[in-house]
Amino acid sequence: MPRNPKQDENLKKNAFTANQSREKAARNGRKGGIASGETKRANKSLASLAKSIAQQPAPEKLKGQIQRTGLAIDDEDMTCNAAIVAGVYGKAISGDDRAVDRWENWTNDAAAEDKPCRIPADLIGKAFVDINRQIEPNKDYIFEGGRGGLKSTYISEKLTELLKNNPMMHACVVRKQTNTLKDSVFSQIQWAINEMGLSNEFDFKTHPPEITLKKTGQKIYFRGCDDPVKLKSIKPPFGYIGILWIEERDQLAGAAEERSVKQSVLRGGVDSYFFGSYNPPKSRANWVNQQLLEPDKNRIVHHSTYMDAPAEWLGTMFLNDAEHLKEVNPSAYEHEYLGIPNGDGGNVFDNIEARRITDDEIKHFDRIYQGVDWGYYPDIYAFVRVHYDVAHETIYFIDEHCNNKTSNEANAEWIKSRGYDDFPVTCDRAETKSVADFRACGVDAFAAIKGPGSVEYGMKWLQNRKFVIDPERTPTVYREFVNYEFERDRDGNVISGYPDKDNHTIDSTRYALEKVFRLYGVKA
Repeated sequence: MPRNPKQDENLKKNAFTANQSREKAARNGRKGGIASGETKRANKSLASLAKSIAQQPAPEKLKGQIQRTGLAIDDEDMTCNAAIVAGVYGKAISGDDRAVDRWENWTNDAAAEDKPCRIPADLIGKAFVDINRQIEPNKDYIFEGGRGGLKSTYISEKLTELLKNNPMMHACVVRKQTNTLKDSVFSQIQWAINEMGLSNEFDFKTHPPEITLKKTGQKIYFRGCDDPVKLKSIKPPFGYIGILWIEERDQLAGAAEERSVKQSVLRGGVDSYFFGSYNPPKSRANWVNQQLLEPDKNRIVHHSTYMDAPAEWLGTMFLNDAEHLKEVNPSAYEHEYLGIPNGDGGNVFDNIEARRITDDEIKHFDRIYQGVDWGYYPDIYAFVRVHYDVAHETIYFIDEHCNNKTSNEANAEWIKSRGYDDFPVTCDRAETKSVADFRACGVDAFAAIKGPGSVEYGMKWLQNRKFVIDPERTPTVYREFVNYEFERDRDGNVISGYPDKDNHTIDSTRYALEKVFRLYGVKA
């Protein structure tokens, strides 16, 4: 289409060189940027000014308006903001529909803010109902058990709840390897937040993984132990990290590494929460299994299995796999699905029941036996007091006394102070002087009978008995009996014979029950 001659004339009249166009465009751009910046600053200044005015004491005229509404407002709360609220309230009660809607929105928002966050009841597995009521700060909560036990499910929900209810706290989730975070714990917490109906309240960043509560700015950090610098360098924008979760804690090098993580992360604040989760390793010698043998009043241990979870949460395939393994390999099933560290086949004692033995039970124990394995340093002195249930071939451990660098006289006095001089004490005959020291102190002590094959004979008899051990009453007994394993050669084959190490309470038990197994003999 041909152009109008006047258009051509105007184009020539207003023509610019290329340089002129760019220069003018730049000037115009700078003007626009300056104007945009000035507008933003002006808006920010206005917002700050409005906020400042809202918080100032209301003028006397406005105070009068507030008082006429009949609302009971303290003098210190008589602000310009209060005047606005009172004004909306006055219009609402007079029938103004818009004011009524605004008032309802305000009250609903306030109620939501005041209501503490709670995990919905239908999201808590039955195994976690009781422990959920007991969670308190400054305790170590250890969640262990078999596959499908919902440990991570519960902790991710609890972490979200605690974060929402503690506005000055941030959280940190740790695994051994950084590259495992995004597809495991990050996704798990994202799932929990979604299931709790809180997704719109959080921002999710994947590179690096980080979750932020929008309203408060609280953060959930994700770190790996393989990058200790990044672990130690976490600096929350305010408050402190008060929630720490170590997932798959058995993958850490040991208790020292776990302590290092806790000390690096949980700093500041009066209250903090620690959660650790893992599936128990097969070997009882693993540090996490060993740690549970050490009584700690600040450590709460919770065990769960797939049988505590609703079947629909796990799915048919999961349950079928579990039942199949149970049939074809009971030992593997016990370890993987029940979370029992059942060793590697080298355990000397297999029939151990770890549980609390009550004072009432002990009152009815009538067959009492006591034994001593002498020691000073580095070997320990070990005394045990047991009950033997002949009918059920079961040994109950009542008490122990183990120490280093303590005189025979002091150990004898301990026995008397506990009232344990009511029954004889069978002692290792290797130290006849120590036996004499006990007798001189008023303890009915005598030496065990030794002879060729006596150790093997006594050990075989013990192997055919059941042991009931209370880890709190007798922690050394529990540790030694549970961890006592046959030695192996370089090819992994079990070596016959009983290792002479870490077996002091085992020897004490053998001495204590010497009369019994010599009387009843050994069952093959």
